[in-house]
Amino acid sequence: MTSEDNAAAPKPAAPAKDPWDLPDVSGLVVGVLGGTGDQGRGLAYRLARSGQKVIIGSRAAERARTAAAELGLGIEGAENAECARRSDVVIVAVPWEGHGKTLEALRDELAGKLVVDCVNPLGFDKKGAYALKPEEGSAAEQAAALLPESRVTAAFHHLSAVLLQDESIEEIDTDVMVLGESRADTDLVQALAGRIPGMRGVFAGRLRNAHQVESLVANLISVNRRYKAHAGLRVTDV
Repeated sequence: MTSEDNAAAPKPAAPAKDPWDLPDVSGLVVGVLGGTGDQGRGLAYRLARSGQKVIIGSRAAERARTAAAELGLGIEGAENAECARRSDVVIVAVPWEGHGKTLEALRDELAGKLVVDCVNPLGFDKKGAYALKPEEGSAAEQAAALLPESRVTAAFHHLSAVLLQDESIEEIDTDVMVLGESRADTDLVQALAGRIPGMRGVFAGRLRNAHQVESLVANLISVNRRYKAHAGLRVTDV
């Protein structure tokens, strides 16, 4: 074969990346906005219990410090802005009613950060829980619109706050659907979910698909009420 033939020969394709080859996130600081609420508190507890450095954020610094002291495990409490500034990854676990205003106020502090939105826009009436659809399409897409300089992902929607906070439970048997625009970012969030024993992060598409993931919580609430359970999700054949 001549040198010209060698130059024209196609280069072998790079091997496909193993989807379960996830980065080491053990050294990242995780902030939880809304960390004094049930969901945020539960996530903070589980991540800290797995060895992650965690900061709880709240509108009132004293409330955050009190919650952190109650949880222990080296968790710190701070006002939301300080929590955002000091964290590498920020989980948004605030009530839907305050979602937009909270993020808008923290735009500067969250610039350049990996933001993980786990908020579920829901309404409740006599028939039970039902999904709301924000103007932007989903809570995650609202976050992306309000935080143009942040890397927004969506995850941790389908977790039972009761199970997360139960100290007697060693493992949380569930998968976490992770959505985002960048594989590097979703890999980080999947790895973070995988730090919690029994839990697995599974890529589930781009942010435009976040609405149905957020909405599914209304169905899980119905399941839990009927069967007196704390249901989660498992993705089969993956």
